[in-house]
Amino acid sequence: MNSIDTGRARHRRFDRVVAVFHTDMYRYAAWLCRDPGIAEDVVQEALLRAWKSLDALRDDDAAKPWLLTIVRRENARYFERKRLETVDIDNLSPAQSAMLAETDDSSVDDMRQAIYKLEDDYREPLVLQVLMGHSSKEIAELMGLKQGAVLTRLHRARIKLKEEVEKEEAA
Repeated sequence: MNSIDTGRARHRRFDRVVAVFHTDMYRYAAWLCRDPGIAEDVVQEALLRAWKSLDALRDDDAAKPWLLTIVRRENARYFERKRLETVDIDNLSPAQSAMLAETDDSSVDDMRQAIYKLEDDYREPLVLQVLMGHSSKEIAELMGLKQGAVLTRLHRARIKLKEEVEKEEAA
């Protein structure tokens, strides 16, 4: 097999086992970083890294967890490299606070905000399970934890989420 055929075979394999998960990668990145623009950057870097290390993927059926692990690591690298400017929104002037986007008070927005308030250790496994459909075993592999630790975090995340929603409803 010559180098052109090898290159084509590599492209076909990449498209078959990696590119099909682009939407899942983006959705996961968006939940991790909470910014659509940054999520796009993270996914592009993750796809580049996946392309470079495609030969390391031994089992094509393991592509999704492999890719999500790459996204998770690229997200961490992104925030290690880039120091984002922060603004104290509690001390904004009336003119500045008018520039903040207002969200509807629908139950979906309330739930989304409650999920965002969870600590990363609780939010990430919950999102992986509920949004991405991973089993606790898969989440454990992705996060480098034992399955029991994942189950504990999921249980605590649900309790914290319930408390936050109830607190918001009472307010």
